[in-house]
Amino acid sequence: MEKPATPDHSILDVIQRRWSPYTFADRAVEPEKTRCLLEAARWSASAFNEQPWRFILATKDNPNAYAKALGCLVEANQGWAQQAPVLILTVTRTTFIRNDNPNRVHQHDLGLAVQNLITQATSMDLFVHQMAGVDLDKVRKEYNLPSGFEPQTAIAIGYGMDPADMPDELREKEQAPRSRSPLADIVFGETWDQPSPIVKET
Repeated sequence: MEKPATPDHSILDVIQRRWSPYTFADRAVEPEKTRCLLEAARWSASAFNEQPWRFILATKDNPNAYAKALGCLVEANQGWAQQAPVLILTVTRTTFIRNDNPNRVHQHDLGLAVQNLITQATSMDLFVHQMAGVDLDKVRKEYNLPSGFEPQTAIAIGYGMDPADMPDELREKEQAPRSRSPLADIVFGETWDQPSPIVKET
């Protein structure tokens, strides 16, 4: 299913086509495509090239690993995410390797890496849905995370589902129009909450 954005200004097609479904087709993601997604993330920018992100990957072809990762999601997310053939739990190193000082932007850099992954996925007709609803303590315990590493989010990846195959309770949500705040609400100029002249007329 496609649900492209309706931007006010010209943007790349791959950005326009990106969206986060709650439904996924019953189809495995090819291992080579999964490796391409991870490679795209690997080449993301990061402060001092520290690459503070770590990914815990689980696919349905390894039922035990998949069940372990799925069990770390909050119950509401488990309900729909269990359709996705690929799950990723994200983790960040909170200090710099170079000097062990706190890395204030470790979550920012994780976001950059995940956006690279999402852009690559969209270009390959895959869909990605990120989740904040994760049992962080369970991730720490189940995967025995070392000191200095913190669990962050989860990601579901798969192919899109035909609307005709969607559960009735999700079809309306999936087909609802997309929207975003106008630029004037989020881009400020000389004073906080006052739109920049660049976007004021948009």
